[in-house]
Amino acid sequence: MCLILKTALENQYGRLLHSDRDPIPDVPAVYFVMPTEENIDRMCQDLRNQLYESYYLNFISAISRSKLEDIANAALAANAVTQVAKVFDQYLNFITLEDDMFVLCNQNKELVSYRAINRPDITDTEMETVMDTIVDSLFCFFVTLGAVPIIRCSRGTAAEMVAVKLDKKLRENLRDARNSLFTGDTLGAGQFSFQRPLLVLVDRNIDLATPLHHTWTYQALVHDVLDFHLNRVNLEESSGVENSPAGARPKRKNKKSYDLTPVDKFWQKHKGSPFPEVAESVQQELESYRAQEDEVKRLKSIMGLEGEDEGAISMLSDNTAKLTSAVSSLPELLEKKRLIDLHTNVATAVLEHIKARKLDVYFEYEEKIMSKTTLDKSLLDIISDPDAGTPEDKMRLFLIYYISAQQAPSEADLEQYKKALTDAGCNLNPLQYIKQWKAFAKMASAPTSYGNTTTKPMGLLSRVMNTGSQFVMEGVKNLVLKQQNLPVTRILDNLMEMKSNPETDDYRYFDPKMLRGNDSSIPRNKNPFQEAIVFVVGGGNYIEYQNLVDYIKGKQGKHILYGCSELFNATQFIKQLSQLGQK
Repeated sequence: MCLILKTALENQYGRLLHSDRDPIPDVPAVYFVMPTEENIDRMCQDLRNQLYESYYLNFISAISRSKLEDIANAALAANAVTQVAKVFDQYLNFITLEDDMFVLCNQNKELVSYRAINRPDITDTEMETVMDTIVDSLFCFFVTLGAVPIIRCSRGTAAEMVAVKLDKKLRENLRDARNSLFTGDTLGAGQFSFQRPLLVLVDRNIDLATPLHHTWTYQALVHDVLDFHLNRVNLEESSGVENSPAGARPKRKNKKSYDLTPVDKFWQKHKGSPFPEVAESVQQELESYRAQEDEVKRLKSIMGLEGEDEGAISMLSDNTAKLTSAVSSLPELLEKKRLIDLHTNVATAVLEHIKARKLDVYFEYEEKIMSKTTLDKSLLDIISDPDAGTPEDKMRLFLIYYISAQQAPSEADLEQYKKALTDAGCNLNPLQYIKQWKAFAKMASAPTSYGNTTTKPMGLLSRVMNTGSQFVMEGVKNLVLKQQNLPVTRILDNLMEMKSNPETDDYRYFDPKMLRGNDSSIPRNKNPFQEAIVFVVGGGNYIEYQNLVDYIKGKQGKHILYGCSELFNATQFIKQLSQLGQK
């Protein structure tokens, strides 16, 4: 049976639902769409035009009764009621990027962005729409998970608004015993079938430094410096120096796309590793591949020897089995070569950015600022250095300094910094917003703590520095990361392990399974949690995700999932800060 699949998810899927289509009356069609007004109207039009034999309607999130009635009326008017075979609410309004990471699935990302939530001119109605959109996706997530969480959140933030609405939505669904989505088979199917998970809702404003931080781990670096979206990285292949005739049109650069998914074993093993370690591992993989390739060539050469030679005949019999084995492993060898080429290209592109922008210097300096370590170089010197990074790099560094400072710099010092930033070509709008945010949040007296450990420079790389290496790492520091818990990880640790801490003691507590909600901060359950979901309202990043992954490695039998309303890199975040800082 041939099926026509209609989707209206993203531009890259072609928006097939809204394209002009000819009738195919003997073929069933499967629709997979958001239940928006625009999509429902088009589906009703398809019914009226009798485009297909039958219709299987799958909605990414739950469709409202009024919209369902619109479809029913259109089917009735078109005499196509019997053709609507199935209608499903799929509760899939989120995107799983990793086994332990998800983001909201929203076509209009701007609607749930950090900027949208923190706009000074946002109306109550607009804020309600943003919160409802986030809550709808989180509800879909927990329906799919098959678990009702215990909810904790900070007071007086957007995270609290989400918590109140989600608690209400879960409570209403549980109250309707006949139609509840959390009874019977679904609960057994979830990952968390024995103990209820903890949902920690945090607001992006608790830590604005981490999203701006220059990073040193592979996945976070790829997201920071390359075009990396939904696990796909797009690279421009450098054409190299070519002798083209004078006046000839320059050759267009080829664009290549690579999928970095769990199927890629190298990516799975090294995505959280420091970059120099990744470069060394790529080189080792390449050497291992070349050794295997040379062995196959050697065996082929032996098999082609003259038959009269007695030595050759004995070698032939000895090596037949080896060659058979080598040939059977060829597909595996080719796949290994493909992954080596992929990561050589990706890592080379990352390395170009590190060397051109001195990202290792920025990373090390920011780590020292955030951990209150003595600085070996003046901040003004780095900002004024024309060879150290882009204007955006300099603005990121200064914002981290400003956010992390125990005491805001004096007006005279600030003017000096602003002049240096302006001379370096920086846009000062992000700083304008951070100043307002810091004054409003009264952060000057209680800045966010980022721990007191830092990186250890280990000198230049040894094995990667050999002449046969794909990566010329000369001048790049081999910085070894030491585990330090970022604010989001620290909050999770306090709540998951039921630790008493001034930072989280006042967090609100919601249990949707309790008959009556309360405004308590006192958890009824005193036992540590085995599973937790951290969700950042206002946007997340791979630095935080990796920090949580590293944290949970030392907690045997415990699981964490990380989610966020949007996943942005520093460039995207600083753009939002700039828009918020515009006068």
